[in-house]
Amino acid sequence: MLSAPGIRVLVVDDHPVVRDGVITQLTRHPDIRVVGHAGDGAEAVRSTARLRPDVVLLDLRLPDGLAVDVVPRLRAIAPAARILLFTAFPEHAAVGPSLAAGACGLVVKDASGTTLRDALREVARTGSYRTAPPAAAAPVTAREYDVLRLVASGHTNAEIATELTLSPNTVKTYLQNVMQKLGARNRAQVITNARAHGLL
Repeated sequence: MLSAPGIRVLVVDDHPVVRDGVITQLTRHPDIRVVGHAGDGAEAVRSTARLRPDVVLLDLRLPDGLAVDVVPRLRAIAPAARILLFTAFPEHAAVGPSLAAGACGLVVKDASGTTLRDALREVARTGSYRTAPPAAAAPVTAREYDVLRLVASGHTNAEIATELTLSPNTVKTYLQNVMQKLGARNRAQVITNARAHGLL
């Protein structure tokens, strides 16, 4: 059940111009109420715990991490809140894992104010927002991305295998695929190149 009056929304984006523009757009709709905003994942978690929004509009890429890392924390402290991803990169490899982690849908940043309004209404009402498939394929697959994230966190292949319930050989294969796709020769270079591609 939604809080009264209207849909309570927390806007999470690290760019003040984007954040302020979204808030301005949303204030035009009497059934939507922006209850707060945040500029990074940690602040989003604190604000969600304090404000209990109905919907968290969550930027995919934040200064302290990606949405895939923030979504589980939001779900843990506010299970009833809907999480709607907000990004200029719908083809980003983090989209699939973020949805799998509990995000309810995705809306692109160049969407019209009407589209954003409708997305918030739908996700608040139904718990999901169906979006079209991204126009371009991600440079790595969702599973390769899982391996890449754990490599970037300093995990060994054996630790990654345990974390993802894979064999060490499978992890090695995924990592080799990522290195080939990103033109990297070793683990350090694959992390550097992944950051250059906006994947980390």
